[in-house]
Amino acid sequence: MNIILIGMNHRTAPVEIRERLSVNCDDNDNPLTGIMEIPQVREGMFLSTCNRVEALANVEDIHSAAENIKSVILSRGNLSSEELEKCLYIYHGDEAVRHIFRVTSSIDSMVMGEPQILGQVKDAYRWCTEHNSSGVILNRLLHHAFMVAKRVRTETDIAGNAVSVSFAAVELAKKIFGALHGKTVLLVGAGEMSELAAKHLISSGVSGIIVANRTYSRAVRLADDFHGTPIGFDLLEEKLHKVDIVISSTDAHGYIIKKEAVAGALHRRENRLMFLIDIAVPRDIDPDVGMIDNVYLYNIDNLREIVDENLNGRMKEAKKAEAIIDDEVLKFSDWQRTLEVVPTIVSLQEKVKKIVEGELKKSSSWMKNLNKEEKENIGILISSVTNKILHYPMTGLKDETRNNGAAPYVAVVRKIFRLDED
Repeated sequence: MNIILIGMNHRTAPVEIRERLSVNCDDNDNPLTGIMEIPQVREGMFLSTCNRVEALANVEDIHSAAENIKSVILSRGNLSSEELEKCLYIYHGDEAVRHIFRVTSSIDSMVMGEPQILGQVKDAYRWCTEHNSSGVILNRLLHHAFMVAKRVRTETDIAGNAVSVSFAAVELAKKIFGALHGKTVLLVGAGEMSELAAKHLISSGVSGIIVANRTYSRAVRLADDFHGTPIGFDLLEEKLHKVDIVISSTDAHGYIIKKEAVAGALHRRENRLMFLIDIAVPRDIDPDVGMIDNVYLYNIDNLREIVDENLNGRMKEAKKAEAIIDDEVLKFSDWQRTLEVVPTIVSLQEKVKKIVEGELKKSSSWMKNLNKEEKENIGILISSVTNKILHYPMTGLKDETRNNGAAPYVAVVRKIFRLDED
């Protein structure tokens, strides 16, 4: 029983690498399908967000499983082995447990304390439970991780000063324009990121918001909330010249805003400056757009500097969170080690049960003369005696697991009680 985590995040891999591995949780082409076909993998989960791509698994052999999981990731992203090795981190055992606790608690996020990651981990876990790729170990681990995240939010103020990616995008726009009063903004996508961006933009004084979404009804809903104008994707290029700022965050695969469209919009604007922020992974805006004069293009990795400026205020709370996580890693490790003795405890209980049943069968000739209450009392007495006899061997085995020394005791119990005999 070995827990392993292999992945990359915003610190180890640029967006152009992460986007090649990005996948929706409900995607039929989820890499988890290939991972679960690896012989050494017993359970697995695949997490994909804007800032990270991670495979979590319970495996039989760490080395073989790690190499095979890396092969699946390589083929998925059409990456070279050199590209992959530069970006990947691999954790196993307690370090893998600690990492998933840190991720779920948002300690490892670009925006420390942001709430979205917990929902994203839950979505990934829901996908793997629906596809029967989780079992005893990952079920326990993920539920423990959700409890840790709740404890971190309850016992610290880690989310108190969190700066969202959307807020950072708006702050960057202010640095480019000086002020946003009188500016018109195009939001491409009507999800949570766009909604957060719209709130910050309104408070910063923009004069108008246009919302474009593939599903027009969702564009209407978001536009109504902020007194904006909804449009369909078919009008995206036509309206591009009317906006000063574009913030794009969709789950599309492939560029939806291309260099030719932006060049044409800039010409119609008589070369007035345009500012575009692509916070989608995979990216929505063709990177070549940034080569056009008077056009500023930034992606999600470019927002890190702004986010880091607000980091100092959260470091004290982060230390509290790390202490909580260390405590919970020990608890999970204790539970995991007790699994080493569970089969022996179960075998011991079954052995005693068979002995009791055998002796009762031998005594059936004289017990048939007893009434129902007397038979029940004998059963209660036998159960009480056997439970007391078994109590110390079972608790002793569990206690020894905490000191990593259960193996010799397990061997002795199995030998003296002859648990391995038919």
